[in-house]
Amino acid sequence: MPGTIMEVNCAVGDQVKRGQAIFVLEAMKMNNDIVAPCDGKIVSVVAKKGDSVNSSDVLAVIG
Repeated sequence: MPGTIMEVNCAVGDQVKRGQAIFVLEAMKMNNDIVAPCDGKIVSVVAKKGDSVNSSDVLAVIG
């Protein structure tokens, strides 16, 4: 869903587990956790705090 990135909870090189919250997105005055869809290592973080994003935008790449 479209919204604004409020928190970035990951950095390049971090190991993440499926379901781990890696971003907090504010949409419609509610904070929503954006979770990792799979286990892996963060290869790049595209979105930063304060960015306005749409539902099809890439926020991070997990390898």
